[in-house]
Amino acid sequence: MMHRAIGSLRLLLAALVLLSPHAVLAQDKPEERSTGLPPRIDWTFNLDAGWGTFGFGNSLFDNPKEPVPENLSDQWFEGYVKPAISGTYRLQSSSEIYGKVSLVGERTYGSVPELYGEDVSSFGPEDLSIGWRSGKSIGASENLVDVAVGRTRYRLGHGYLLWDGAAEGGSRGGYWTNARQAFEFAAIGRVKPGPHLGEFFYLDKDELDENDSGTRLVGGNYEFTRGENTTLGVTYMKLFAHEEFRPGRDGLNVFNVRAYTAPITAIPNLGFEFEYASERNGEALDSNAWTLQGAYTLSDVTWTPRLSYRYAFFQGDDPTTSANEAFDPLLLGFYDWGTWWQGEIAGEYFLSNSNLISHQVRAHVQPNDSISGGVIYFSFLLDQPQAVAPTVTDKDVANEVNFYTDWKLNRNFTTSFVLAFANPGSAVEQATGRTESFRYGMVYLAYSF
Repeated sequence: MMHRAIGSLRLLLAALVLLSPHAVLAQDKPEERSTGLPPRIDWTFNLDAGWGTFGFGNSLFDNPKEPVPENLSDQWFEGYVKPAISGTYRLQSSSEIYGKVSLVGERTYGSVPELYGEDVSSFGPEDLSIGWRSGKSIGASENLVDVAVGRTRYRLGHGYLLWDGAAEGGSRGGYWTNARQAFEFAAIGRVKPGPHLGEFFYLDKDELDENDSGTRLVGGNYEFTRGENTTLGVTYMKLFAHEEFRPGRDGLNVFNVRAYTAPITAIPNLGFEFEYASERNGEALDSNAWTLQGAYTLSDVTWTPRLSYRYAFFQGDDPTTSANEAFDPLLLGFYDWGTWWQGEIAGEYFLSNSNLISHQVRAHVQPNDSISGGVIYFSFLLDQPQAVAPTVTDKDVANEVNFYTDWKLNRNFTTSFVLAFANPGSAVEQATGRTESFRYGMVYLAYSF
C-alpha cells in the first residue's frame, strides 16, 4: 500500500507541473538542444547514399577506368553511404575560414573479382580539407581570393580531362556508383576578379592499393565568363607518375583549350561546346584529342526537347612509328549522361577515351520539374585498328543506344532507369570473336540530405 501511495503522489505532482503556466509555455516552445559544436561556426550536415542494381546480357567487361583484375557477374548490386559535416567561420574582416569532413562506405554485391572474393566493400575518408576565402576584405569582388588544402575535389570544365580524383572498383567496390571523387591531397588557389578566373593547383590522385600509379599533377587554369551563356578556358598541366606503371604519363605536358558558348544573340537556344587537348612527352607520348558539340533547345515546345550532335576524337597509337600516340584519358569524370564515359555499355565497361572516334546523337526531354529523360545513339570507331591487335583491320567497334530516365521522387530521393543495347562491329569480332549484341539494364536510387 505504501508503494502505491508514493506512486500516486508522484503522478499527482507530475500532473501539477505539466498543468502549470510555465510548463505549458515550455511545451509550446521548441526544445533547444546543443550540438556540442562551437556555436560561432555555421555548421552544415549532409548525408548522401545510393543503391543500384545492374544487369548484363552477353557482357564483355574489361574495366576501362582502372586496369585491375575485375569480372562483374551478369547481375550485381552496389551501394554506398557518405555522411559529411562542413563548417564556415566568418572573421570580422568578412573573410571566412571553411572546412569539410566526410566518410564513405561502399559495397559491391554479387560480383566475383578474382583477387577479392564474392563481395567487395571499403570504408574510409573522402573529404578532409580546410580553406580561406577573402569575402569583401580584398578588392571590390566578392571572394577575390580563395585557397584550400587537404582531401577535396577539383573539377575542370565538363570533365573532359580532369574531374574525378579517386579510383573506384577493384578492392574498393562501387565501380559504377563512384562515391569517391576527392583527391588524396590537393592544394588549390583561386583569384576571381569579375568575369576572370585564375586557378593554380597541385593534385595527388587517391588510387587503389593494387593499382597505384603515383599519378599527381600541377597546373594552372584561366577562364573568362561572359554573361550566362559563354565560358572560355585554357589550361596547362604537368603530370608525374611511376615510370614503370605509366611511362607516358611521367613528365607529361598537357595543354587544353575549351569553349562553351551560345554565340548568336538572336538564337540563344543554340549552343556549342568545343575542347582540344594536346599531350606532349617526347617519344613517350605525343597525342591529341578534340570534341565539338552543337545543341538546340526548343524552349517553346511541350517537354522542352533538346537535340544535340557531338563528335569526339581521341588519337590512337600508330604501330608504324616508334613514338607513342595513344591518348591518355587522364582523370575524366561523369558530368552528364554520355560524358565522359561514353555509352552505358561501351564507355563504362570496355572502351576508354583513347584510340577512339565517336559520333553521339541525343534527344532529351523534360515533361516537368520532376521527370527528365531521353535517348542517346553512339557510333564507335577505332582511330588505329592494328593498335588493338595485328588481326584487327576494321575500324567499326559498335553501335549503341541508351534510354535513360531521371525521376525526382521528392527533394531527397532521385531514381534513375537505364536500358542500353549495343551491336558489336567487325573490330570487336576480329579482336574477340564476339558477335552477339550486348544488353544492359540499371535501376539506381540516390538519396541526398
